[in-house]
Amino acid sequence: MTAPFKAGQSDPTVQPVPTSVVEQVDAADSTLSNPKRAVISLGSNLGNRLETLQGAVDALEDTPGLRVKAVSPVYETEPWGVDPGSQPSYFNAVVVVKTTLPPASLLERAQAVEEAFHRVRDERWGPRTIDVDIVAYADVVSDDPALTLPHPRAHERAFVLAPWHDVEPEAQLTGRGPVAHLLAAVTRDGVAPRADLELRLPE
Repeated sequence: MTAPFKAGQSDPTVQPVPTSVVEQVDAADSTLSNPKRAVISLGSNLGNRLETLQGAVDALEDTPGLRVKAVSPVYETEPWGVDPGSQPSYFNAVVVVKTTLPPASLLERAQAVEEAFHRVRDERWGPRTIDVDIVAYADVVSDDPALTLPHPRAHERAFVLAPWHDVEPEAQLTGRGPVAHLLAAVTRDGVAPRADLELRLPE
C-alpha cells in the first residue's frame, strides 16, 4: 500500500525542472543588472509572416541588455481599422522580455527591427512586413507622443490581449487592470489561435 502523500513532501507525479535549464535561465538573468519587464507585440501581414515574426524574436534576443523570457502562441487576425478583405490577415504574437534598456532605447531597437525587415510607413493601418509595438514597460506611465506607455490601445485589442494572457494569465495592464478582465470585455471576432504554428524561444 502506498503511503499517503503529505504536504511538504515532494510530489512524485511532478517532474522537476532540469537543473541545467534553471542554470541557463539564471545565467541569462545574471548578465542583466536590475532588469525591467517589458511586453512587446509583434504583427506581420506581408511576405512569410511566421518567418518574419521568428526573425523579430531572434533580433530582440540578440539585443545587448535584453533577454526574451516568453513567446506567446501565434494568432491569425483580421487587419485593424480597414475594410474586410482589403489586406492579407495578420499573424500576431506577444513577447515578454527583461531588459536594462530604458524605454526610449527599447523603442529605438523596436524600430530598428522593423527597418531590418523593410517596414514601410506609407499609410496608417497599412499592410506591413512587421510591426513591433511596446505594450508595457514595467509600471511606467508616460504620455510622451514618441512612446505612450502603456500602449494607448492595447486594452481594446484582442490580438494583443489574447496572446499576452496565454503567456501571463495573471498579468496586469497598468492603469487598466487585469489582462484577463480586459480580454473578457472585448470581442475575439477575427482573432483566431493557430495551434499549427509555433515561434521558438531563442536558446
